[in-house]
Amino acid sequence: MKMKLKKYTDQLKEWPEKGHHIMAQYDEEKVIVYQSYRPEIGNFAVKNQFFGGAFKLTRMTWIKPNFLWMMYRNGWGLKEGQEVVLAIHLKRTAFERYLEQAVYSSYQADLYESNEDWKEQVQNSSIRLQWDPDHDPYGAKLERRAIQLGIRNGEIRRYAREDILKIEDISAFVKEQYEFVKNKDLTSLILPEEKPYLSNNKVVNKFLKIS
Repeated sequence: MKMKLKKYTDQLKEWPEKGHHIMAQYDEEKVIVYQSYRPEIGNFAVKNQFFGGAFKLTRMTWIKPNFLWMMYRNGWGLKEGQEVVLAIHLKRTAFERYLEQAVYSSYQADLYESNEDWKEQVQNSSIRLQWDPDHDPYGAKLERRAIQLGIRNGEIRRYAREDILKIEDISAFVKEQYEFVKNKDLTSLILPEEKPYLSNNKVVNKFLKIS
C-alpha cells in the first residue's frame, strides 16, 4: 500500500477528543479519502484507475477522509454492497475545491441568510457537507465530529476522471485489521496515519467550524 500506517493506540494519544476536525492523511499533493462499493464498481475503479462502468454519474457519491468513520459506515467492509474498500489518493487542489463549494446538508442559522437561501444553495450545489459523530474502532460515538462530502453534477464527472491520482483496493488490509477489533486487541490495531487537516483558506476553515 502507498499509505502511511501507524498504531491506533499511538495515534489516539495525538488526536483531538472533541470539536470539528477533518482527520485525514495528506501532504502537499494529495488527500486520501475512502469509499466502499460492490465488486462490480470497486474492481472496475482499481483496474482502470477511474470511476466508470456501473458507477452512476447521476447519483451523489460520498467521500470520507477519516478511515474509522468509513469503517463505521461500511461495517469494516462487511456490509452488503460495500465489500470493496478503496483508498483514493485525491488531488489536494480538488479537495480544496470541494471544500470551497460545500453547502451544509442541514440549515445553519449562523451561516445562511435564511432557510430559503440555504435551500436554494443546496439545490444549486455540486458539493454537500455533513458533520457526524466520529466513532472508535468498535463503532461507539465520540465527541469529535467527522466530515463527509457529497459530490454530484459537474463535480462528480471531474471526480471520476480528473481529480484522482491513484485508487487502491485496501479490502484485505481492512479485513486483517478487523480481526484485532473482533478480538478486542486494539494495541495491535494499525490504521492509516491521520492528523487534523486545515484548508489553506481561512474563510473556508471558519465556514467549516473547524476547531
